[in-house]
Amino acid sequence: MDLGLKGKKVILTGGSRGLGRAALEHFAKEGADIAFFSRDAEQVAAAKSELEAHGGKVFAESFDMNDMDGYPKWLEKAAGELGGCDIFIHNASSSGAGATGDWEVTFNTDIVGAVKAMEVLEPHLEKSDDGSVIFMSSTAAFETFVAPQAFNAMKAALITYGSQLSQALGPKGIRVNMVSPGPIKFPGGNWSQIEKGMPEFYEMTKAGFALGDFGGADDVARSVVFLASPASSYTTGAHLVIDGGFTKRVQF
Repeated sequence: MDLGLKGKKVILTGGSRGLGRAALEHFAKEGADIAFFSRDAEQVAAAKSELEAHGGKVFAESFDMNDMDGYPKWLEKAAGELGGCDIFIHNASSSGAGATGDWEVTFNTDIVGAVKAMEVLEPHLEKSDDGSVIFMSSTAAFETFVAPQAFNAMKAALITYGSQLSQALGPKGIRVNMVSPGPIKFPGGNWSQIEKGMPEFYEMTKAGFALGDFGGADDVARSVVFLASPASSYTTGAHLVIDGGFTKRVQF
């Protein structure tokens, strides 16, 4: 299937590893031009080099999203480097564990970051023939998991914001969809560390998947890329759960 991504301009936040990196790989293979950032300069440089091998344009910089004043400037720079923006993936996140300061950081990254991005990129997306936005949420948004924490609450808010935004921006030709992965394992990620440091908790979590095991970054990335692409041009306001049957609620 041709996803219609050749020449599309994609901006993704937090893309040097994990789900973001996997999504960038698939966008690049489909012929899209891409822009991304991450905090680790070495990881950014390595990812940029690997992605450029697919032949498209790649704009990548080391950037810390805690710099909320600099974030809109980075987005404008990325759109300028690519010559616009057809697809925006809000992927960068922060895992606040309970302290007030953690909640503030997570609120800024997940919610304020999404709002600022839309303020900057909406004019660019409106000029596209298929403007598309994906907000990366989590199954922790709608089922209790581990403990009360900022990550869970902000991911829930992101689903609500994205759903309402899809109604507001639909008439402008911009689609907005949300994706909620369950626990995903990839090299260097949380679950790889938990497997080594908390093996009993890891095995207990693994036993909860209807499909029998953790998914990988590619399992999520392929669906994200399809949902963002022109091949999914009549889908907006959707909330796609990709969790291998980990959550037990009935999905109406």
